[in-house]
Amino acid sequence: MAEATRYSDEELEEFRQLILKKLDAATELYEELCALLRNNEGNDTADTSPTFKVLEEGANVLEREANARLAERQRKFIEHLKAALVRIDNKTYGICRATGKLIPKERLRAVPHATLCVEEKQNPNH
Repeated sequence: MAEATRYSDEELEEFRQLILKKLDAATELYEELCALLRNNEGNDTADTSPTFKVLEEGANVLEREANARLAERQRKFIEHLKAALVRIDNKTYGICRATGKLIPKERLRAVPHATLCVEEKQNPNH
């Protein structure tokens, strides 16, 4: 029996549903992080002593920076998921971009936006 060169339409639809669920969750988290970054109201330091005010402001800056980094990671994750949906539409989803072989389903279920098989991902040249 010849080795499969692409996933069947049914398999691609299974992956599409998985990706859409992950995309919904990722988008929701991204929007929450963005809302946190936009929030300038709430627990202000105006009513605390100057010493605590400086400490709280420093903590707030660190928290905002951490949230900004998380939001950026989520944005990139969302882009990768959307690109995976395009590959599904093009019927090229699940094909290792280095070897041209099918990426195992187990890997795609764990990392649905993967474009490399595990062996190639671990290859230091990639």
